[in-house]
Amino acid sequence: MESDFVSLLTIFVLAIFVGVYVITKVPPTLHTPLTSGANAISGITIVGAILAAGVEHSLLIQVLGFVAVVFAMINVVGGFMVTDRMLQMFKRKE
Repeated sequence: MESDFVSLLTIFVLAIFVGVYVITKVPPTLHTPLTSGANAISGITIVGAILAAGVEHSLLIQVLGFVAVVFAMINVVGGFMVTDRMLQMFKRKE
């Protein structure tokens, strides 16, 4: 059980480093389209996080699942807000 937790924590930390590395290499002009596309991925993350939060394994897994749901929802809502703002820039002025 202890080694499973360490393995999962290691994968989580490595995923954070890879994500930060990939995002910092993206030019700023591509951030908005990528944010829009990331909403679909965050939707999948939300489903997985809800499944993890609903499992009756341990309190730690439920808490981490809940935190994952919160962060994924922030990402989805922020992505829609950025997309809406981007689309407002292309509307004709009256």
